[in-house]
Amino acid sequence: MKRIMVTGGNGYVGRELTRLLYDAHAVHVVDRGIAGASRFEPREHDRFTAHAIDIEDAEAVGRLMEAVRPDIVVHLAAIHYIPQCEDDPLGAMRTNVLGTMTLLSAAPAGCRFVFASSGAVYKPDAEPHSETSQQQPSDIYGLSKLHGEHFVAHYAAKRPLAGAIVRLFNVVGPGETNPHLLPELVAQLKAGHTRIRLGNLWPMRDYIHVKDAARGFMAVALGGAVEPGETLTVNLGTSAAYSVTEVVEKLRRVSRADFVVEEDQSRLRKVDRPFLAADNSRISSLFDWQPRLTIDDAVADLWRDPELAQSLSARYHP
Repeated sequence: MKRIMVTGGNGYVGRELTRLLYDAHAVHVVDRGIAGASRFEPREHDRFTAHAIDIEDAEAVGRLMEAVRPDIVVHLAAIHYIPQCEDDPLGAMRTNVLGTMTLLSAAPAGCRFVFASSGAVYKPDAEPHSETSQQQPSDIYGLSKLHGEHFVAHYAAKRPLAGAIVRLFNVVGPGETNPHLLPELVAQLKAGHTRIRLGNLWPMRDYIHVKDAARGFMAVALGGAVEPGETLTVNLGTSAAYSVTEVVEKLRRVSRADFVVEEDQSRLRKVDRPFLAADNSRISSLFDWQPRLTIDDAVADLWRDPELAQSLSARYHP
């Protein structure tokens, strides 16, 4: 049994990861929102320990690290929604960079520190990215994650910690906490709309099911050889990319809904890359991980269990 701290454990991937871990390990969920709005079932609350603290609060983080002495920290807490990052870049940097530094500076020497980075750190390209592909973020979110990676490597060498950087690609499936593409689509359809308003339709993305993403973080947290003082980096995706138009057609088949798609100028991103996909060969070889679910599984699961989309749908009711 390991003592495992999951920051952002009340969130999208964090909740799934916590559920994978809590039967076999002592899991501590660190999430400022869990006290007032837990996303777990009541019967689950006695299977992990919840700490409603802000990762930017250095004193609270320090006290918690000293009390828990985690063997592993999986750091998922972040501002993920790109429009929010663009609207409030200082807030995004405080959470995504300074919050990461706060955790790194307090983590016990020798522990494994798994950092959720993003495929957004890469330079736009037309081929799946390997971990050695050129880094050139095109938005605030990607910049914040690249800075976080640098600090993971710095603190891993200094403390020392066993650093593991996981560059996560686009997560889909039930339990989303931000109004990304698929929750927005489902919300509009569930509200009975037949004219669906979307932004850019041409970008191609690597969509990984949330359950596979959680399995990937568990594999990196518990498996393989990561030595204190060193940092390794892996991608976490599917190596396949689909356009927004293709995703819309998959949802059309699952929902059996009759609708047309319209371009909404207010939803067009000022910065968007045409293609983003992962080369998964390194995480496969180092941690024996492969995706088990497809984008079709994710679309079908989200349609059956929309969660966030249900709350979003109120604003779309005609």
